[in-house]
This record gives sequence, C-alpha cells and structure tokens, in this order.
Amino acid sequence: MDYSAPWWLPGGNLQTIWAALRSRRYLGPAPQFRRERWTTPDSDFVDVDFLVDVQWQISAGPSQGKSGLLGNSALHETKSAGVQPLLVVFHGLEGSSESHYAEAFADAARSRGWACAIPHFRGCSGELNLAPRAYHSGDFAEIDWMLSTFAQCHQGPIVAVGISLGGNALMRWAAEMEGSARQRVAAVASVCSPLDLAASGWAIGRGFNRLVYTRMFLASMVPKALKKLAQHPGLFDRDRLLAAKDLYAFDNIFTAPLHGFKDTDDYWARASAKPHLHRVQLPALALNAVNDPFVPAFSLPTAADVSAHVSLWQPAQGGHVGFPSAPFPGHVRAMPEAVAEFLAQHLPP
Repeated sequence: MDYSAPWWLPGGNLQTIWAALRSRRYLGPAPQFRRERWTTPDSDFVDVDFLVDVQWQISAGPSQGKSGLLGNSALHETKSAGVQPLLVVFHGLEGSSESHYAEAFADAARSRGWACAIPHFRGCSGELNLAPRAYHSGDFAEIDWMLSTFAQCHQGPIVAVGISLGGNALMRWAAEMEGSARQRVAAVASVCSPLDLAASGWAIGRGFNRLVYTRMFLASMVPKALKKLAQHPGLFDRDRLLAAKDLYAFDNIFTAPLHGFKDTDDYWARASAKPHLHRVQLPALALNAVNDPFVPAFSLPTAADVSAHVSLWQPAQGGHVGFPSAPFPGHVRAMPEAVAEFLAQHLPP
C-alpha cells in the first residue's frame, strides 16, 4: 500500500486520533445496519450487524423465539445472494460497528456491491453478555465458530478482515486452521494488529500512550468488568481490578484468568499470532504502519516470520488504524479500499 499522510497530520498519534475523531468515514450516505443475535455454543450470545443498503441481504442467524433466546436452527437467506462476496469485519479492542474503521470498511464493501457483516465480540454490542467470560486477542475458537456460521448461510465467497485485536485473533485462527481455513474464507487481512502482544502491551503502557490510550481503554473496560463481577460474584478481586492502571494489570486480573491463561505473560505469549504466521496456508495480508503508536516497528513480522501466503504491507505512516487522506478534513476510505482490493484479487473467478 502506497500511503503518504497529509502534511498537516505529522506523526502516528495525530494520524491515529484525527482519523478516529474527525475524518470522514464514508463517501456516500452513512451505512445502515440490521442486527441479528446469535446463540453461541456455550449458550451465550453475540450480536452481528449486517449492512442493509445493498439490494440483497443475507440472514445468518436465527429468528427470535418466544422466550427471547435465540436458536441456530433457522439459518436462512432472504432473497438470493447468488455468488456475491461477503466481507466479515472483526473489530478491535472495545470496538463495534460504530467504530470509524467499521463504517469505512462497510462503505468500501458497499461500493463494490459486496455484503458486509460486523460480528461483535462478547460484550461489545452495547449489552453485557451472559457467560463468565468476555473476549480476548487470541480467541481463534470464537473466530472459527463465527466464520463457520457465516459459511453455513452465505452461498457466495467470504473474505475477512480483522482490525487491531480482531486482526491478531483472525491471523491466529488462520494459522491454527492451516489448510482447512480455505474451507471458510477465500482470503484474510489484518490491519494494524498487535501480532506480538507483549511488545504492544509494553508500548501502550508507556508515556503518552499510557496517559491517553490506556486511560481511554480502561475507562470502558473496567466498568464492563465490574458489571461482569456483579453478574458472577466472586469471579475476580474487585479491589485489585480497581487498582489496575495499565492493560498488563487488567489482563492479569481479568482477561487472562477468565479465558484459561495463567497470567498476562502466558496470555500474551500464547495468543500472539506472529509466532504462528509461518503456518498460514491461505492468502493473507498483514498491514501495519511503521509509526503505529501501539505496535512498535521492531515487533513487526518480516518475510522470515511468515509463510509464502502472507503479504506484508508496512508503510512508513498511517498511525493506528488511521491512514487519513487529504484534503482537509480528510477521509479514511483509502486504506479499506486498498485492503478490499487485495481480498478481491483472491476471490474465485
């Protein structure tokens, strides 16, 4: 990807913050979504938002039962999706279909006549999930279940992109599945993903990152964790959680133990996708800006770390899921369009 930041947005932090808060997310009308609730294999739920402003729609999930709970027995399609591609977008930490990148990717899909779906990780759709767990960076089992469900209901090819945390989980899935990943999707991409979680955890816990980004994430994550504790008393130590001042401490108290890891170090080591990229056996793109404040340049994968199926795009600028365009105020559609073009090149003829 060839990218040059506007002259008035120097540095990774400005490119990150401006893109999220001030730039245009779409070139036409705002994308509109309809929501479906899917029941997970462990009787929890996730919410999936489907782009509706195309002339056909797919419905991967189930109808609402009288009890208010959903079953997966009603997989169906409304109208005919034919062989239209479906773009599945996995959001980042504390993201949703309202995130700037999600709307930008939905707009890029719309411009190509693709369907688009944005599944929310547990607890990220605006309603607390039911189980004594949330989501994490290496949850390839959850990714597999979601993609399997999409594959059951969509007749056309599927491509997937993961943003930040979602991209690490998606690449972790692609590596874990090896050759069988092609049975689910034609190609995958990760965007600004912390493929080395320990390096990114170190970066976000220091200096400006700690003052701004860490505080922003914890302001959302801590209240949700406390609601989870009220839902499941005794799940973790409340006082220790309230004392957490960085993501390392939060993950040590909440994320790691709730998802079967010994501690943060164990979680970050086992969940990181970078050590497994040599196992990926389908077309895959890893896009990382070198000046990403969350993802240190020294931690980015090299050609020696990946299989021949993985393409590495590492432009000098872009920030963390930024890539804003000139002229002022700029938009963030260029990056999703470039990623969509990569994915399109690997669709079946």
